[in-house]
Parts: sequence; structure tokens; C-alpha cells
Amino acid sequence: MMISKRVLKRLACCYCRLRSQPSFIHHFRNFSLWLTKKDPDLEAALSRNRRWIVNNQIKNIILRCPNQVVPLEYLQKKFKTLDLQGKALNWLKKYPCCFEIYLENDEYHCRLTKRMIHLVEEEELVKDMQEPVFVQKLAKLLMMSMNQRLNVTKLNELKHSFGFPDDYIIRILPKHPEMFRLVNNGWRKSSMEIELLAWNPDLAVSAVEASAQKQGIEPCFSCSLPSTWIKSWQRFEEFNAIPYISPFLNPRGLEEGSKEMEKRIVGLVHELLSLTLWKKLSIVKPSHFKREFALPEKLNVLLLKHPGIFYVSNKYQIYTVLLREAYNGSELVDKNPLVIVKNKFGDLMQEGLHEYNQRRRVVNLEKKRKCMNLMKPERRKVASSETSNQDDNGDTLGGLGRLFDPEEQKRFYKVLFDER
Repeated sequence: MMISKRVLKRLACCYCRLRSQPSFIHHFRNFSLWLTKKDPDLEAALSRNRRWIVNNQIKNIILRCPNQVVPLEYLQKKFKTLDLQGKALNWLKKYPCCFEIYLENDEYHCRLTKRMIHLVEEEELVKDMQEPVFVQKLAKLLMMSMNQRLNVTKLNELKHSFGFPDDYIIRILPKHPEMFRLVNNGWRKSSMEIELLAWNPDLAVSAVEASAQKQGIEPCFSCSLPSTWIKSWQRFEEFNAIPYISPFLNPRGLEEGSKEMEKRIVGLVHELLSLTLWKKLSIVKPSHFKREFALPEKLNVLLLKHPGIFYVSNKYQIYTVLLREAYNGSELVDKNPLVIVKNKFGDLMQEGLHEYNQRRRVVNLEKKRKCMNLMKPERRKVASSETSNQDDNGDTLGGLGRLFDPEEQKRFYKVLFDER
């Protein structure tokens, strides 16, 4: 008890010292904001996407290499940028249906399997067919910005989330000179911007407004929380009572910090997530567009105030926001054709992982069987030695031991004298 009291006293002293620092309260409050109840289905969706994202990046690295072959040593150096630890060889072996490893000149190399190459070709065909969709998405993003301009460097961080191809600038802009223009006032690559030249009112319709038009109701958000979350439902209904403000509306007339401004920001983030393939984004990425989209400094705090619309996760220590209404359990409700192709890639990954695990299981069983076979002769020797020891001890006790037993001596002499 004395030890526990000392420990408690030391902890109390440390707590008082930390409380005396002004930064402690600020950090504690910020940390407590992230303590939200986890949704197992949505967490599973993020876990599945994480493996897919890593392998997709490896696929892109291989495709950019000469002859689409990459030395494993080079890929190992890239592992740090992929937030992966361990050996690249061990990771690639887990997905034999996707990546083929071979030895050449005493050096390991990696290339895509034939099945993987077929998926890459199918994905390129879908991207060609989706080009009109890319044009609409890019126009919508520019229409939501303050001055109908977006920085190319910042936009490149989101291009894969929206499904844009790597060469979207070369592929889209020259074909639509009446809509887009590339501007570079600073004559630097980082200052290059895409400008919208023509406003299209048909595109200035958000996903919330389009859904309301189909149902014949006023635009409003939907809540995807269980009925047991009574307080969250009450807050959502109060927020939803405020008239919907389109993210395509210029926010200059709205007062900063007002309920109307909050409604507009929630609608803008909702629309951004609706334009993505997986209906999710890392919170850091939209935060880079604070000036362009008039977003608040603490966007994460605002999103956590609306758990019925958004789900915030800290999976893999990356804060990610998902659109709740876009998921049914861990599956997307509406899947883009690109998502369907990418899901085939995920299925191929799972098939390879299953094959790898089965192979490992067979190897482990074989090792166990060999160990058991090696142990059998040793066990037989031990068993035979124990039996011989027992026999020796038994003879000793049965012979000499019995002679010194008083009861046995009585019986021996009785029989001896009776016979006489």
C-alpha cells in the first residue's frame, strides 16, 4: 500500500505541474475532441483501402520504370515514402497474383503479373470513357472556389481521390479551351493555376440539391446515426432547420462564425466528399484550400460537431473524414466505374494474400511434423530409461525391501513354523 500511495502522489504532482502550463489545457481539449465512438464497418472500409492504396502506389512506381520492371533495392528506398516498414521482398511476396519477383544478375526485380497488366489496361479504358465526368468534376471544383482558380500543385494532392489521371492537365485542358485556362503569373511551377473561363449553371447543383430534386423536397442533409444517439439527433435537427446554402454560392456576403457560414462550409465539405471516388478524404488535404474555399482554421473541430453527416477516423494515425450516407456498412452505396475496376484490383490482392497464407500454413505444418518426428526417438529413449529404472526399483523393493518389512517377516516365519 505504501508503494501505491507514493506512485499516486508522484502522479498527482506531475498532473498539477502540467495543469499549471497554459498549453496543457489547449492540447487536452484538442485531443478530447477526437475521442468519438468508432464505427467497426467504416473502420474496416478504411483498413481495406489502406492496403489497396499502398499496392496501387507500388503499381504506379513499376509502370513508370523502364520496361515496367523495378529493382527491389530501388523499391526498398521508396518504402519510407509509402509509410511501410520491413523488407519490400516480404511485402511483395504477400501478393503473388499482383507482383512477380524474379532473380537476375544476383539481384531481385519486380514486375506486374499478366492478370495485373490486364486490369491496368481495363482501368485506362474506363478513364477514357470517364473523361466527360472528369471535366464536370474539375469545373465544379473551380466553381466552388472563391475566384474560380485553383493551384495545380495543391490540386495534384487530390487528383487520385477524385479519380483524375496523372496527365489530367494534358488530357483535359487542351480539349476544352472554352472552359479552362492554365495561368502562371509567377513563372514558377508552384504558382501555376487552372482558371474557369465559363460558368455553367447546370453544374452548379450539389449532391444534396440533386437528391432533393429527385425526392421533391427541400434540400437538406441526412443523418446516418443510430436512434439511440438522442443528443446528436437533436443537434442535427436544429442544424438541419437552418436553410441549406449551396457550396457554389459566393460566401462573401456571409458573416464569419455565423450559423449560415457553418451551413455553407458543411455543404462544401459534403460536396467535396461526394466528388471523390471513395467518398472520403484526409482532413489535411482540404485544409490546404482554406483560402480558395474559405474554410475555417479549425476544420477538424467543425466536422466533429456533425457526427451524423461525417465520420472522422484516426486509422493509421491519419485523420480521415468519410461521408456516412455514402456507405452501407463497409460498402459504398453508389460505385463509380473506376471504383469497380479498382475493386477488382482489391479482389486480386485478396486472392494473392489468401494463396500466400495457405502456402505459409502448409510450410508451418511441415515444420511442425518434422519437429514431431525428431522428438519421437528422444521420447522413446526417455520412456525406455524410465521403464528400466522402475523395474530396477521394483526388484529392489520386491526383494530386499520385503525382507526388511516387519509384517512380511511375520508371515514368513509363521509359514515356516506351521509347516514344521
